[in-house]
Order: sequence, then C-alpha cells, then structure tokens
Amino acid sequence: MLDSAQQVNRVAVKDALGFPALMLLASMTGFGSLARESGLSLGVALGSTVGVWGLPGQVALAELYAAGTPVLFIILAVSLANARFMPMAVSFIPLMRHHVRSYGWMFLLVQFISINTWAAGLRRFDSIDPGLRQRYYIVFAIICMLSGLLGTLLGYVGVVAMPRPIALGLIFLNPLFFAVLLAGSRTRMAALALLIGAPLGPLCHILSPDWGLPVTGVLGGTIAFLINRMMTPEIAK
Repeated sequence: MLDSAQQVNRVAVKDALGFPALMLLASMTGFGSLARESGLSLGVALGSTVGVWGLPGQVALAELYAAGTPVLFIILAVSLANARFMPMAVSFIPLMRHHVRSYGWMFLLVQFISINTWAAGLRRFDSIDPGLRQRYYIVFAIICMLSGLLGTLLGYVGVVAMPRPIALGLIFLNPLFFAVLLAGSRTRMAALALLIGAPLGPLCHILSPDWGLPVTGVLGGTIAFLINRMMTPEIAK
C-alpha cells in the first residue's frame, strides 16, 4: 500500500512517462498539424487540447471549422464526440472523494479525465491510500496534459515538414493505445467489448458513416454487458 506523498509522486511520474505520455505526444502532433491545415490559430489549437481534451472532439472541431459550420453545431458535435467522458467521470470521480468537503474542486479535477488517467487510476488506486489518490491522479494528469500540449505545438509548427498521411496517421495512435489498454485490463467485460466492437465498428461505419461510431459503442457495449451477465449468473441474483 502506497501511503506517503513521495511514493505516490514517484509512481505517478513513472506511470505517466511511459506509453501514455508518448502516445499523447505523437497523436496530438497529428492533431496539431490538422488544426493548422484547418485554419485554426495556435491559441485555439492549444486551447482545444486543454478544454476539449479528447481527440475525437478535437478532430471534429478542426474539420467542422474548416467546413464553415456554425459555432453552435460545432459545440454540439464536439460534445457528442466526447460524450464517453460522462460515464467515465461518474464511475471514476467517487474513487477520489475521500474526505472531500468542497465538491467544486471535483469539477476542476474532472476536466483532466482521459482514457489514460481513467485506466491508470483503476489499475493503481487499490494500492494507494484513499487520501492520496487525488495526488496520484493530479500528477499523472498534469504530465499527460503537458505531453498533449507539447505534441499540439510540435504538430502545428512542424506541419510543413511532415507529410500529410504521416500527420493524420499519428492521430490513430491514440485509439490504438486505447485498444491495447482494454486488451490488457484482464477483465472479461473489457475483452468482450473489444472483441465485439472491433468487427462491428467497420460494419456500422459502412452502413452509416455519421452514426457508425456511437452505434458501435452502444450496441457493442450492450451486447458485451448481456453476454457477461449470462456468463455470470450470480450477478442476476
């Protein structure tokens, strides 16, 4: 059990400076180049990394802005693209509410949630004293955010020296990393969701490019939940 601030800081830095920081640096480099080609200013590109903090929403922002879409519809599209953060926050934030008196502080912390912080927290929190979980989360999240900002800056400034296929390809490193995280989670639910969603995604995209991704998430997650429930009869009792 990690029960000292120094231990928690050291573990958080070690965990963050591995694949999470590298994947964010690379994928946000791809977004930075896309943002410049879409006509976004450097300030808006960096601001979207901090404010949106989710590649699907940021890519939607850049593409819709380039297409001249009204601001209201851009906000709606970005919100829908990052809707996954709501269930993640609902399930994750209570794990850090030990002795928290001001819930306003939690609204600030929730802004740093990403698949990286969520997965790292779920993996590490059992071995961290409840009173120090926020420290781990904050240190880990700040390193991830700085990596994302650095990647956005590098992509935006260096887009002229980067072939477009490579720049766009970097964006797909992050979802690939998500798949690796799920595959290594050792939970049957995550494995089922990954196995069902992988073939279902391309099929749904062919049927409806606009709605393929959300349909895949809802349908694949529901099927995985039902199969897992049938394979574990005691849950229903």
